[in-house]
Amino acid sequence: MTTTTDNRTADDGGFSLIELLVVIVVLGILTAVVVFSVVGISDDAEENSCAAGARTLAVAVESYFARHGSGSIPPTGTGAERFEETLVADGLMRGTSEYWDVAAEGYLVNISPCD
Repeated sequence: MTTTTDNRTADDGGFSLIELLVVIVVLGILTAVVVFSVVGISDDAEENSCAAGARTLAVAVESYFARHGSGSIPPTGTGAERFEETLVADGLMRGTSEYWDVAAEGYLVNISPCD
């Protein structure tokens, strides 16, 4: 066996500094790829949530008109979500929408961008 000056053998089988740096760089690249793909997934989820909220609100409005036979929704309260609150009070929705509001005539108004 050959020895070096610090009493280790030359064939210890350890990793060199270059090998360790290559592994660290590869792990950094993989981490960056995963982080950017997760960010894209959460953006898609927010867009899907916004679209689903619009569909839910549209179905609730149609159900209200079918149930009550009227062409407008009476307000409940005085706030910005007064027509949505009528749908909630009628049992057609569980809560108000974060992105959409309803006008008295039943059309949807985008109050917060869905992008």
